[in-house]
Amino acid sequence: MADIFHEVDEEIRRERLKRIWDRYGGLILAVLVLVVAGIGGWRGWEYYQNQRAADSGAQFEAAMALAEGGKLQEAEQAFAKIAADGTSGYRLLAQLREAEAMAPRDRAAAVAVFDKVAADASAGTRFQDLASVRAGFLLVDNAAFADMEKRLETASGAQRPFRHSARELLALSAFKAGDVQGLRRWADMINGDAESPAAMRARIEALLALSNVAKG
Repeated sequence: MADIFHEVDEEIRRERLKRIWDRYGGLILAVLVLVVAGIGGWRGWEYYQNQRAADSGAQFEAAMALAEGGKLQEAEQAFAKIAADGTSGYRLLAQLREAEAMAPRDRAAAVAVFDKVAADASAGTRFQDLASVRAGFLLVDNAAFADMEKRLETASGAQRPFRHSARELLALSAFKAGDVQGLRRWADMINGDAESPAAMRARIEALLALSNVAKG
């Protein structure tokens, strides 16, 4: 008797499955096809992105070799191409290196590239501050102290990754401008930061001494 009931249960299950398949079989097949196609498409996209990243990496290394070999104009062009067509990570690095390569030839254009990175929120704080500081190095000899403060005030804040360089640039700019009060402000900030490098402290003390001599 148990075998008969088991056979009846099996028959009922087969009938139910058949009705479900007859009603939804086409839909089930379509979903399966979409799933397989989606997985295949995702794998294809991953492969494409990995290839693009590898290509951008190779191009970046080649551009770096040009820069290190002193072929700055060729390096500048190579970095510009990566900045325009490379993957996101390499585009940002290429912009910074492009500006470095063009600085000896066209300082204003290099500053413009650094400013573009500094204004790009998607670049992240570290790269934004780095770009601001690099522009500051190019401008410190000629820019007004007020302009330097506007550019570097944010990067000089507590816990910012390039605050030491930003503060020293501002102290130097104040010294060049003859702004003793501004120099002392930034000198106090440098000396009050326990993580300020010893060599930087020494340079700031020298600026303060020179400022006092000039004042006297």
